[in-house]
Amino acid sequence: MLRRLVFLIFLLALGLPGSALAGGGDYVFDGGTPRQQAQVHAALEASSFDWGLVPRQVTVHVGAYGTSRSTPGHVWLDAGLLDAGRFAWATVMDEYAHQVDFFVLDSAHRDVLRQELGVQAWCYELTGLAHGAYGCERFSSMLAWAYWPSQQSSYRPESRSDESASMPAGRFRALLADLIGAPRTLAAVKKTRSKRR
Repeated sequence: MLRRLVFLIFLLALGLPGSALAGGGDYVFDGGTPRQQAQVHAALEASSFDWGLVPRQVTVHVGAYGTSRSTPGHVWLDAGLLDAGRFAWATVMDEYAHQVDFFVLDSAHRDVLRQELGVQAWCYELTGLAHGAYGCERFSSMLAWAYWPSQQSSYRPESRSDESASMPAGRFRALLADLIGAPRTLAAVKKTRSKRR
């Protein structure tokens, strides 16, 4: 009887929107297979950034979008990209990093980051610039690389001479630690997460 009850609860849980909190941020899924959702979770957990700094729940939409993007409170990830497994992780981190921009940074933070990242505009207030010329894009790519500087990342400064190479990763982490209390070292948030569990 107990096994049937546990199995029934498991089946019901599969039908509910997915939710994650464990240090990887507060988000729910709209779409995606369990494997694709697991890739999002694994990507955010692989990063040493504390996604819990984002003060609101984010909806992660997974579907046949052709490209990935973010708006305040929403991340759209292409299902085909997530099917590529670990290759997609840097993009997941990059898109979720925009939520940090939307909900954690203020105009003073953006002014400092704009100067440090060497850009004229923060996020499309000037038109006609290249993607990597905008601070919001350099910020999100730098965050993805600085907190997951893995050889398995598709974002590596030697292969991306624009956005993720805007400044040394350690300097970027130190800057975010001073601005928003982000982890200064790669190991800092991993310790915090293991204490929460």
